[in-house]
Amino acid sequence: MRHRFTLALLALLSLAGCATLSPPQRDAAVGIAHAARSTQVDCNREDACALPSPLMDAARETMAASTPEAPRHNALILDNAPDALLARIHLIRSARHSIDLQTYIFDEDDSAQLVLDELQAAAFRGVRVRVLLDQLAALKQLDTLAAYSALHANFELRVYNPVLDRGRLSLPMYAVAAACCWGQLNRRMHNKLLLVDGIAAITGGRNYQDDYYDWDAHFNFRDRDLLLTGPALRDMAVNFEAFWNSRRSVPAEQLGDVARHLLKNGPPPPPHHPYRKPERVRALLADVADPQVLRERFITPALAVQNVQFIADFPVKHRLDAPAKNHVPVRTDAASTRLMELIAGAREDVLLQTPYLVLSRQAQRTFRHLHKQDAPPRVRVSTNSLAATDAFITYAMSYKYKRRYLHKFGFEIHEFKPFPADAPFEFGITGADLPELDADEPAQPARRSLRQRLLALRGLDSEPESEAGRRSPFGSAGGMPVRLKRAGIRMGLHAKSLVVDGRVGVVGTHNFDPRGDTLNTESAVVIEDPAFARALATSIRRDMAPGNAWTIARRDRPPVLSGLEYSLGKISERLPIFDLWPIKYATSYEYAPGPDCPPGEPPSPFSPHFRACHKPVGDFPEVDMGLKRLGVRVFTGFGSGLSPIL
Repeated sequence: MRHRFTLALLALLSLAGCATLSPPQRDAAVGIAHAARSTQVDCNREDACALPSPLMDAARETMAASTPEAPRHNALILDNAPDALLARIHLIRSARHSIDLQTYIFDEDDSAQLVLDELQAAAFRGVRVRVLLDQLAALKQLDTLAAYSALHANFELRVYNPVLDRGRLSLPMYAVAAACCWGQLNRRMHNKLLLVDGIAAITGGRNYQDDYYDWDAHFNFRDRDLLLTGPALRDMAVNFEAFWNSRRSVPAEQLGDVARHLLKNGPPPPPHHPYRKPERVRALLADVADPQVLRERFITPALAVQNVQFIADFPVKHRLDAPAKNHVPVRTDAASTRLMELIAGAREDVLLQTPYLVLSRQAQRTFRHLHKQDAPPRVRVSTNSLAATDAFITYAMSYKYKRRYLHKFGFEIHEFKPFPADAPFEFGITGADLPELDADEPAQPARRSLRQRLLALRGLDSEPESEAGRRSPFGSAGGMPVRLKRAGIRMGLHAKSLVVDGRVGVVGTHNFDPRGDTLNTESAVVIEDPAFARALATSIRRDMAPGNAWTIARRDRPPVLSGLEYSLGKISERLPIFDLWPIKYATSYEYAPGPDCPPGEPPSPFSPHFRACHKPVGDFPEVDMGLKRLGVRVFTGFGSGLSPIL
């Protein structure tokens, strides 16, 4: 039977076009791509005709003023989603020498197309551009991968950990990859970095897709990035080089499906389908070179910070790269280890924000130990509700362990609402049609730059199309958001941040979950600076405010047999499968202060005043459950084994 299965699998791979190319065929495809790469450079200036940038000028000043004994850094929390995109576009246009981009998801919707166009224009200005994408969501079309593999001598595109020798995995091929190569498929590069000229960087939770920038018509993420300047960027550069030179990072033109496309069709031109909402792109680009906007949004609010550390896993975590020189052991979980050390050292307060509250065993041990201390620190957690999450299976695992989180770890859990009352969401840019250019605006000159031609091809002077972009099928674990009782543009939490004792702040990619500990490579910036920690804590607490989140607390005890109900629920929860007890320990509460509610901040779920200030709203508020209730119960009851991979 095993032999027949292997033969059937090989036959399926062959039929799917996955037969390995011969070395001469692969070399021929590489030759086609390299021969097609343009060597044209549109600028002869030493600065590569970079956009004048007060932001980059400040970055150079910060780097120049730093010494090994007294390093200087400036940091800015990027909460506003369109500003996070604006900062990226501005930095790309301001690049003089190099752009290194590393990410998990890169779509082909409006925001991603805009970034691709700007990267292309930078390459033609003479800037070295290197783009490293994880395979699972590395662009949508094979044509796009083939086009950018043959674009320009200054533009290189590599795909990390490609399974089945492919740049793109269709859903059927994803199933084949899971059957034959699960160990490889399950190890992903979750790092996210934009590093420009080695002196300015953006890192954090955002990928390259409309829903990370408030540009999606249906669902957008509440996320967070960090704009950083200073000598810690040298560690970012070292980490990027390690990934870029890893044997798991394969030039796009060497991948089997891309190579076959090149051999059969030659290199295609980069795709230039119109923007879905060109007026929105135009509005953002109007601010890219505005010095007043740049100063108000990115320079003045930035903080001068001390004690900055970039922590990141290296590709060795995925066990195909050689160990360090002289066989010195290398820690493969550097990011997880440092984060757990910070949490374990907490004395007063921990603010943790993660979209997916599925804790690794290491994290559970750490929080259990903290809670057993004579004077345990207060632990507040900001995470998604079922109504807000983009991964309902992952939420089901979190739902299963609510008793443990509250009773054993002392968590105060605040679950983000899908329609938060007060969140940094740009309704104006996302929802409203912006006015067209004035009729008396001067016409474009006859000779336009590459960037102007690209934007014209995207349809900036035409009507937007009505079709909304679609999310990547591999963008998250557990599928699409659940159906709600009311319509509207909803939000889901995606930020990954940590504040310890009001003195250390962390912004990164790690979800504080089993995947981040053992399967994904992760990165984060740790800043031990009270002013930065206060700013980050303010941002997280905003997401936990009553208008933006429900609070999780123990449900009211039944009038009889409450001890028996608790014991049965505890026993059922501990079973690896068949957790079928229907009544869970905790439920969701809405802040609704009654006459006996004390004034001031809403009380903790463990306060005797909690029920005087809150009312229960059910386990899954806002959700039109239908069959999803069955799905949540199925994965709660039978899916515990999935926790390490979700």
